[in-house]
Amino acid sequence: MRKHGGAQVFTITGARQGLADDVRGRQRRYVISMSVRTLSVIAAASLWNVERHVAIVALVLGAVLPYVSVVIANAGRETAPKLPSTFVSAPPVARPVLEAAEPRTEPQAEDAAEAAEGRRGGGAGPGRG
Repeated sequence: MRKHGGAQVFTITGARQGLADDVRGRQRRYVISMSVRTLSVIAAASLWNVERHVAIVALVLGAVLPYVSVVIANAGRETAPKLPSTFVSAPPVARPVLEAAEPRTEPQAEDAAEAAEGRRGGGAGPGRG
């Protein structure tokens, strides 16, 4: 969201920044970096006999900064911002889950053993006692 002349402009599309705004921004960054370079060269010249180490650092900065400034200024336009997706996905469909069967015990053998005990009278069952 930017302000133009006091009115707020809301960005609702994924359109890039205007070409004039882009060029103006690149020119501003270039002028600022060249101003820093000019100040560093002046500092290097004025500090050469006073503080040589600081002057050398300022001179190296003054020598390297033009290259960096040109690369940044010519880097090209920014990429278009990614729009939020307007696709609304359907909720996931609940599918029946197949569960593993529990291991079965042999109820016939257990029932037969209990029945045999009951016939022998080995236990006090219902009605007995």
